[in-house]
Amino acid sequence: MKKNKEITTKTPEELNKTIVDARERVRAIRFGAAGSRTRNTRESRTTRREIARTLTELRARTLPSAIAKTVKTA
Repeated sequence: MKKNKEITTKTPEELNKTIVDARERVRAIRFGAAGSRTRNTRESRTTRREIARTLTELRARTLPSAIAKTVKTA
C-alpha cells in the first residue's frame, strides 16, 4: 500500500501511470480468481483502494484551478 506522502509527491503523469498499472493488476487478480490461481484475496481490495487514493489526489489537484476559473468569471 502506498503512503499518502508518496502519492502527493508524484507528478500527474506518474499518477496516471500508477492508475493504469494498478487497474491492470486488478484485472489480472480478477481473472486469476476466476481460475482459482490467486490466494491473496486482500490484494484486490488494497489495489482498488490505491486506485481510489490516486484518483482522489488527481481530482484534488484539478479542483482548485476549476474553482478559481469559476470565481473569475462570476
